Amino acid sequence: MQLTEKHKQYWSKNLRITGILLAIWFFVTFVIGYWARDLNFTFFGWPFSFWVASQGALIVYCIIIWYYARYMNLLDQEHGVAEEE
Repeated sequence: MQLTEKHKQYWSKNLRITGILLAIWFFVTFVIGYWARDLNFTFFGWPFSFWVASQGALIVYCIIIWYYARYMNLLDQEHGVAEEE
């Protein structure tokens, strides 16, 4: 099956947003998580590194999932491949 220019644009945008969101995920999970242990002040009675690792990362993950779903719905509609409701 030959991909049309419209298919190539769709997959190009899909791969670009996936790569960007994976880079954000990697940064939050490994880079901030690694450096968070140096944050030695308390925040609401717990070390700030605990909040960054356990709460902040989860919030970012939920935002990533929400944004990806929203973006892909708009992209599907733009390219005419959206599911009918």
